[in-house]
Amino acid sequence: MFSIVEAIRERAKPEAVALVQKERTLSYQELFTRCDAIAATLRSVLIREPGRSDRLRIGVHYPSCLDYVPLALATLAAGGCFVPIPDELAEEEKRELLNRTALDTVLVIESGAAWVPSDAQRLGKLKVGSQHVLILRVASTKAAFPSVAFEALNPAFIRFSSGTTGKSKGVLLSHESLLQRISAANEGLRIGTGDRVLWVLPMAHHFAVSIVLYLYYGATTIIEETHLGEDLLCTGAEQKATIMYGSPVHYRQLVEAPDIAQWSTLRLAVATATALDTATAQKFHARFGLDLVQGLGIIELGLPILNLTGAHDAPEALGLPLPAYQALLKDESDQELGEICLRGPGMFDAYLDPWKPRAEVVDADGWFATGDLGKRDEAGRIYICGRKKTLINVGGMKVFPEEVEAVLDSHPKVQRSIVEARLHPLYGEVPVARYIPCPDGATTTMDIRTHCRTRLAGYKIPLIFTVVTELPLTASGKLKRLT
Repeated sequence: MFSIVEAIRERAKPEAVALVQKERTLSYQELFTRCDAIAATLRSVLIREPGRSDRLRIGVHYPSCLDYVPLALATLAAGGCFVPIPDELAEEEKRELLNRTALDTVLVIESGAAWVPSDAQRLGKLKVGSQHVLILRVASTKAAFPSVAFEALNPAFIRFSSGTTGKSKGVLLSHESLLQRISAANEGLRIGTGDRVLWVLPMAHHFAVSIVLYLYYGATTIIEETHLGEDLLCTGAEQKATIMYGSPVHYRQLVEAPDIAQWSTLRLAVATATALDTATAQKFHARFGLDLVQGLGIIELGLPILNLTGAHDAPEALGLPLPAYQALLKDESDQELGEICLRGPGMFDAYLDPWKPRAEVVDADGWFATGDLGKRDEAGRIYICGRKKTLINVGGMKVFPEEVEAVLDSHPKVQRSIVEARLHPLYGEVPVARYIPCPDGATTTMDIRTHCRTRLAGYKIPLIFTVVTELPLTASGKLKRLT
């Protein structure tokens, strides 16, 4: 049966550098030596119930660092299905993930572990870098998904979507789908053995596509521990990084960093995870002489859209579909808006809970509806306007919360905001806003209204502004909405 780990191993140059973190480096040979040692230990202690035929689901609760990579690969090499457990989840959320995936085993750091399931049974211990990792058997609920169908897919990876609206979905990817999507993504990224990728995103959210892609194509992944702009700049320059893949938050810090290093080797910078703003893109180009490329990363498909050709003229656009993908805007209205639907290789194999194979999710022609509403410009580039479920209908006029939030967040006294719908007896719905003020204090409602009035149509301006100390966020840092 095909294994993505063995596919990486077969292509790798043993002496080439796979991973870097400060003074530490791992060659591909060293990476697989560690992977194999961990996998052997796992196979020796993992317990399989009599008569069970499907592969074990192994949860990894471990911080983003160099050692995360051999540990994650080992879960696959041991014949398991890799389930990352993000550290930022609350206790109740971790327990829910454990139950919904019907985890068999959890791997956690022994010393100072932030989380150990209360009913876990210790099976053994292994050495990962300088840390000792406990191998724990956990008592999760019985799997709600069919074990025969699960095993038939050759499952490699389960990750839950962000769940910005409603309940998050467990997305299942097979070894074959992983290979298909990284191959399709690399038609645009063109990562090769000479590339050195500066890594700044959480591995629990991005490992199974991004890190796997870098390893498969023989690149070096440089892991930066902090996300301060000056640290990103210095590490990129010192390590001669050629690619950076991060969120707009990282790029905002990078462009404001003091001029303490010259990063001249950068050839590609990709922004993903949340919307890229024009101001950051312009500052990035002015500083590095390079366009900041936005891309649409989606767990169900990978990286289907990338703004490779239009980043300079239209930095806020997602761009055009990569060669292997197709996109359409379904049910476009007279405003030229429609739901973004995508089709292409490497699509997810099933939703885990409730169980839904891919064939039951896509339409008859194979289109996957993303739930994002978008539009195209004259060049065919796609823009996200908002989520279908979060659209606010003000007397028949459409308001996208994301657009209003971008305006509010541009106010110098606003750190972050969320805009949602409230029922109204006359208009049906109206927008209302909550926002976190800057540390030096909140401004007045009148000041914010004036700020909005010069940038938004009247019906888009929130009726009520409420100051709060925090906003509801998903595990990946996205706003979590009530609808």
